[in-house]
Amino acid sequence: MNFTLYRELLAVRPIRRLLLIGMVARIPHAAAGVMLTLHIVLVLGQGYAAAGAAAAVMTIGIAVGAPWRGRRVDTVGLRKALIPSVIAEAVIWSIVPHMSYELLLPLVFIGGLLSLPIFSVVRQSLGVMASGEQRRTAFALDAISTELVFMVGPAAGAVVATSGHSVLGLTLVGISVSLSGLFLMWFNPPTRSAAPDARFETDQQDSAEVSVVASAPAQVQEAAAELVPLAASAGRRLGLRHKVIHNFSWFTAGVAAVFAAAAGAGMVLSGTDVGIVAALETGGHQAEIGIVFFFWCAASVLGGIVYGAMHRTVSPILLLMGMAALTIPMAFATDTWTLSLLSLLPGLLCAPVLSSASEKVAELVDESRRGEAMGWYGSALTAGVALGAPLAGVFIDGVGPSTGFVAVGVAGVV
Repeated sequence: MNFTLYRELLAVRPIRRLLLIGMVARIPHAAAGVMLTLHIVLVLGQGYAAAGAAAAVMTIGIAVGAPWRGRRVDTVGLRKALIPSVIAEAVIWSIVPHMSYELLLPLVFIGGLLSLPIFSVVRQSLGVMASGEQRRTAFALDAISTELVFMVGPAAGAVVATSGHSVLGLTLVGISVSLSGLFLMWFNPPTRSAAPDARFETDQQDSAEVSVVASAPAQVQEAAAELVPLAASAGRRLGLRHKVIHNFSWFTAGVAAVFAAAAGAGMVLSGTDVGIVAALETGGHQAEIGIVFFFWCAASVLGGIVYGAMHRTVSPILLLMGMAALTIPMAFATDTWTLSLLSLLPGLLCAPVLSSASEKVAELVDESRRGEAMGWYGSALTAGVALGAPLAGVFIDGVGPSTGFVAVGVAGVV
């Protein structure tokens, strides 16, 4: 292991600044979920089922919008791609806390659809600015910073909402994320390596083809002239099909496997989240939920640090299977402290799973399509998160609070 990679990486100012921006921009979003839930329950007087439905609607919006937002980064550049998000974040989250529940639902969907694509942008840019072992360390650092965000964000959101300031808190979420987007536009981290202009290369190729035809015998030139209309007609017929195929040419079996691992990781993590809350609430220890989350997230930070210092990559599928299998024993916890201790082992593999999956996407997908690929990767992770909570919930309601860990653990291994 080479822990000096962290020092070398953090010595690079653009990388250090990007990681800091990514961390700061994620904190408001991490707090928004809890604040939105408590706002719906405490201010609007709705139940937790209604709050869960709102969270699901927002999650669907994020999952639908992520690939499109990533594609925009690839096609028009980072600054232009972020303009809709910067405007939408400030406007929508300033309006949401003043709306009735019925009007809130479409607004949070639009908010998710146009949310700042900080997840995909940070990983896409890290894939450009770092390479080799440094890339693994960079993605590990990003996963670690995400864990730190979720140690701070939800707790801060709960404090703000339970103190009766959810309206102000949700408004500040939108303003904070919008400001982060503006700073990201000013910083404008690279999303692809410097390369010759593709149009220039195409022009050169076309010029070469013209010179070959011009030097050919007259009979060949006449035949070529007759074939041009036929080629143009065939091109028109096949153009649309070729465009569709080209747009998804990056989606290989290897990329699909990484997306499956990301979805599985999201499912196990969200199911474990619900399982922890249910296990402690059933025993009357809901005030101690933060203790378990601290142990779980701290273990993930430690695992991320170790993985980022390793000299070789570990398959995200193997890491997912290990994390899922180690989640199952959490069902045998008898109190807060045993649950905290049992959360350490699966927690150790959390950040490595996400880091390894991000590294694989950067390795398998060309830079010109990596923004879109990272967007789909984020959608896969989000879809898994949306699936894991209800899967665990069905078993918790039907059998018992401890079975949520077993359900998502077995599903993750399979």
